[in-house]
Amino acid sequence: MSDTNIELISTISDNNKLELALREIEIPEPGENDVIIRIEAAPINPSDLGVMFSAADMTTAKQSGSADRPVITADFPAKFMGAVKNRIGKAIPVGNEGAGTVIAAGSSAAAQALMGKTVAFIGGGSYRKFLRANVQSCLELESGTTAVEAASSFVNPLTALAMVETMRAEGHKAASPTASTWSISSASQNRKPCCAIWVPSTWSTLAAIALWLT
Repeated sequence: MSDTNIELISTISDNNKLELALREIEIPEPGENDVIIRIEAAPINPSDLGVMFSAADMTTAKQSGSADRPVITADFPAKFMGAVKNRIGKAIPVGNEGAGTVIAAGSSAAAQALMGKTVAFIGGGSYRKFLRANVQSCLELESGTTAVEAASSFVNPLTALAMVETMRAEGHKAASPTASTWSISSASQNRKPCCAIWVPSTWSTLAAIALWLT
């Protein structure tokens, strides 16, 4: 593979700053039961926003860097630094799920069966160009299904499934999300409801998306 791999990382520094940036990383080699996926779409869910922004004050967000390597910085309130002490100074890869095309596969029959297929996956670090995933974390898509259509195959469906299973386990016959529940969720995020799909080939839109979500 002659291409380069790029990933989005979120870093909180000890000087009360959040930084979102792109960094080049190696294209991984697949293990026996792994596949290498060329990421073609990934959703931006509230769970992604938590990793991406944490408790940073995004009203202070500023863009720097270049068009193909944008950098977003924002102030991080001192009162929240204790809550994130375990990630201070660590570059955290962003993105919980996504979809794309398998371009390399390990030696196992399960991995080889996905070669060239479009798959959805879960497992983290999905905001990058190439990702290694275990076959058990992948969902082979029906022919004709696009990566954009399948990018949200795990987080929201599993959330809905968990709600139903919890309802049944507790002996209830129905569950009803309320307007107040959504309002509390939105207020706690203090950000717009998320409905964006990020396409890795459009790196120049990263800064726009980050600022739009504030």
